[in-house]
Amino acid sequence: MTTGPQDLHNQRLLLLAGGVRLAGIVHALCALGVADHLAAGPRPVTELAAASGADPDALRRLLVAASGVGIFQAESDDRFALTPLADGLRSDTRDSIRALVLYSAAPTIWRSYASILHTATGGGRAFDHEFGRPLWDHLAAHPDQEAFFDGTMTQMNLRLTPSHLDAMRPERFATIADIGGGQGHFLAEALKRRPDARGVLFERGPVLEAAAPVLDKHGVTDRVTLAAGDFFADPLPEADAYVLRGILHNWPDDRAATLLRRVRTAMADRAEARLFVLEQVMGEPNEWDHAKFLDIDMMLVFGGRERTLAAWRSLFAGAGLELVTTPPVGRWTVLECRPLS
Repeated sequence: MTTGPQDLHNQRLLLLAGGVRLAGIVHALCALGVADHLAAGPRPVTELAAASGADPDALRRLLVAASGVGIFQAESDDRFALTPLADGLRSDTRDSIRALVLYSAAPTIWRSYASILHTATGGGRAFDHEFGRPLWDHLAAHPDQEAFFDGTMTQMNLRLTPSHLDAMRPERFATIADIGGGQGHFLAEALKRRPDARGVLFERGPVLEAAAPVLDKHGVTDRVTLAAGDFFADPLPEADAYVLRGILHNWPDDRAATLLRRVRTAMADRAEARLFVLEQVMGEPNEWDHAKFLDIDMMLVFGGRERTLAAWRSLFAGAGLELVTTPPVGRWTVLECRPLS
């Protein structure tokens, strides 16, 4: 006697619809550091359990379930190895997505998805419905969660920084303003590409408090001005180049347009000034694109959205900016803009 759907389409649908189960399994194995413990080669479950602090029977069952979709591989009933998929859970590789896997299972995300129908039926942001206030207010009241959020964003940006700087070519500019630039990792790397360039790190005061060690580590402290402020309310600095990295997708079109207009005002009439928007460019329907899933995150948690190339062009034009590059679709990229007359 067989159980469960035998049709391949139904099997796939059941996997996709029950993805919360698989997400929980992967999160647990990621949090236990199993991929790191297997980096040197296959090991028995008893050793993995001792190394990770897990219950041996529970760990074996989690690994068996994960092996059914290619995440880890059972070499025997009690011995497991890494697979190319599981390799992405390691913490010591350049292309690791471990931080994002852990972030995907954070209460701020999964509780928002639990209230997805609240948003889908016009009730507004699911996050606010679940937590009783907007994300930024919630994080401010929970320093541990705010540190986790900032740490995840930092890890993601560090992985993308080299390719983004190659596309941006910051050595062209004498002054660079990173608006909402976190602790200054990206700005520091940009300034290292031109020894005489100067930078402005514009951020919320509490975030700037952690910037000094980062700037000192990169040897650029004396070339960076720290500017505490709200980019929707306080004057933006004058610079040759502006960076908005992972900022605009947090906001709906009207708020994103307001911020872009404020940057355009700061650029004044300097035709050589540039704005670099580091974001996803969402592809068309019926094609795989991780940005389509991030778009739902933005809708539920932040109230923002991911955007297609056409949507980006329209948003820029409305703020008096022109896109001067043709960025790739379906991944994080650099959109370079210049001021329109």
